[in-house]
Amino acid sequence: MNVLTAIYNYSDGILTVKLNGEIDHHSVRDIRVEIDRQICFYRAREVLLDLEAVSFMDSSGLGLILGRYTRVKENGGTLKVQNPGAAAQRVLRLAGTDKIIPVVFNRDEHNS
Repeated sequence: MNVLTAIYNYSDGILTVKLNGEIDHHSVRDIRVEIDRQICFYRAREVLLDLEAVSFMDSSGLGLILGRYTRVKENGGTLKVQNPGAAAQRVLRLAGTDKIIPVVFNRDEHNS
């Protein structure tokens, strides 16, 4: 089982969560709780979920993303998915999530 880890960086109202590993039903629970804690602690107006180092994502990843999207939006903020790999892009596209949640491919695009 591949461990899912996260690195959190907060700057200028933006919380970046860089995920590393596989997002599946085994790995998502603890990360979900910690991301929510970080969002609440920083009261981030924008959250970037960086998926560049995610090697696998199933429907649990969709649940993780959509749940954080809802939480951030309820607090008046925005959430974007950053740098998803081909597999993650395919899952987002098949579910239609990419039509709801902006997907960006470099740090400079988060302000657009």
